[in-house]
Order: sequence, then C-alpha cells, then structure tokens
Amino acid sequence: MFLFIPVPFVTKWLEKDESNDFPHNEFVEFMAALLSICCMILLGFADDVLDLQWRYKLILPTIASLPLLMVYFVNFGSTTVVVPSPMRFWLGLHLNLGVFYYIYMGMLAVFCTNAINILAGVNGLETGQSLVIGLSILLFNFMELSGDSWKRHLFSLYFILPYCFVSTALLFYNWYPSEVFVGDTFCYFSGMTFAVVAILGHFSKTMLLFFLPQIFNFLYSIPQLFRFIPCPRHRLPKYNEKLDKLEMSKSTFKSSELKIFGKTLLHICKFLHIVDIEININKDENEEYIQINNMTLINFIIMVLGPLHEESLVKILLLIQML
Repeated sequence: MFLFIPVPFVTKWLEKDESNDFPHNEFVEFMAALLSICCMILLGFADDVLDLQWRYKLILPTIASLPLLMVYFVNFGSTTVVVPSPMRFWLGLHLNLGVFYYIYMGMLAVFCTNAINILAGVNGLETGQSLVIGLSILLFNFMELSGDSWKRHLFSLYFILPYCFVSTALLFYNWYPSEVFVGDTFCYFSGMTFAVVAILGHFSKTMLLFFLPQIFNFLYSIPQLFRFIPCPRHRLPKYNEKLDKLEMSKSTFKSSELKIFGKTLLHICKFLHIVDIEININKDENEEYIQINNMTLINFIIMVLGPLHEESLVKILLLIQML
C-alpha cells in the first residue's frame, strides 16, 4: 500500500495542463486511511503482547478512527442517508442524522475491529470470514463502478484488492491444521480496513449486510460480554481428544450471582432454545449451580449440530458467512 501511494495520482503529476489542480482531498483520504489502519495494527500487536483489557479495545479503535472522521467532515460533511425502502413511508427518501452520523461511523470502526475478534479461535476462521467479507466488498465495488459513485468504489478497490490477495495467501497457512496463527493483530487490521473503505467509500450501511454473522454473534454474546451473565476469559470450544472433535465450552456459576436482569435474559434465552442450560444443586453448600454453553456462534453451531471436527466446523461457519 505504501508503494501504491503515487499510483492513483501519477497522471496528475504528468499532465502539463495547469488547469487541472492536484486532487489534494483524495490524497489526504488515502493517507488518513493508511494512518488509521496502521494505528489498528499497532493496537493488535499491543493486545497480543500485553493482553489488553476490554475497555481499551473499545477506546483505541475510536481514537484510530478520528483521522477518517475528520477527513470525511472536511471533504464531504454530508450526514444525510438514503432511507431503506420499507421505512420510507414514515421517514421519507432521505434523512439527515447530523452529529449522530459521525457517532455511527465511529461505532462502526469499533464494531468492525472487535466483531471479527470475538468470532474467532478455530483454525482458519478469522482469515476465512475476513476473506469472504473482502470478496463480497470486491464484488460490490465492481458492480458499482458503472454508477454515479464510481470514484468512491474505485477508492475502495485500492485497499480491498491487495487485502484479498494477502488474505488468500494467509488463509493457505492458517487453514486447518494451521501453521500460522493470526492473533488480534490480523483481526484489528481486517476490521479497520473494512471500516476505512465503508466510511470513505460511502457504503457504511451496506457494509453491515456483509457482517450479519458477526452481528448475530455480537448480539448473542451481549449477556456475557456486558457481564449480565458471568463470562470466562476464554470461550473457545472444548477439544475432545477421544472423538477428535470440538464440543461446546461451558460456563458454571452460582444462581445467586445473577441479578434480576441476568435472570430475565437467561429465561428469554431458555424460552428461545438458544442456550443449553443445566441446573444442579450442591447439597453440601446448599447452593444452586447453573451451567450454560458459552454464548458464541461457534458454540451455538455445535449445540445445534452436535460435536464437530474442527475443519468441518470452519467450513460450516464460512458457508453461513457466504450465504
């Protein structure tokens, strides 16, 4: 990407017609995008080395997205969005969100970087889901090149094309049985790359369509992520050596540890049959213990389909991502 910096602008330098000014706004967009991506790579590396707490994982992507938001404010400043068809009867064709649009874009950067990171832990999954999202964006950009916003989608291609190629090479080594583990560094790098092209390419709403499995995983994980239900440090599936398959990992806690809201969420999940719940009473302690599967999409697939071989599990998850 650094070597590519002069390529989009070289024709302007070579042109002798002085009436064509150099596109400073496009150049600043490109540099701000690279700055944000580099910041997230640094954060990912720091997280892998220092094992940062969750609050820093929310604060630092917000800071890293500031160059993007400032460039968007200076170059465009438009906070009007096209309303989806089903809602136009109430809201009209366009809706001006004002400052909330910038809040939304900042939250998009935080979501993209962390959404891939929490749907992870199985060989090939982080790279595989990122590559599927990247190829989806690539196809979308090519489809939109014939439209009015072709320049925005061409800008997106500058980043997504090389991203897809390097991710394909990485997936070759990250596929089961993995020779290379990507860590948080790749997850944050991928998330910020997607946020960059979505914000500066003006398709931030469309980007969320490519993140539907990650959105489901995040919503499903909310009770544990926000500590309404006790959450262990790691929620990866459990390896059964005898079967050579992965089983649901589980979290065990006392019933007395749950507050009213946590109990309500647990009852809702039980009613919807989206968690596996076991209740045991310890007579010695006179305590009721609750055991549930850790609330991730990976464990949910295992709950529905039963224990799976790791490679089979990854293929199912990537098929869901493709669909």
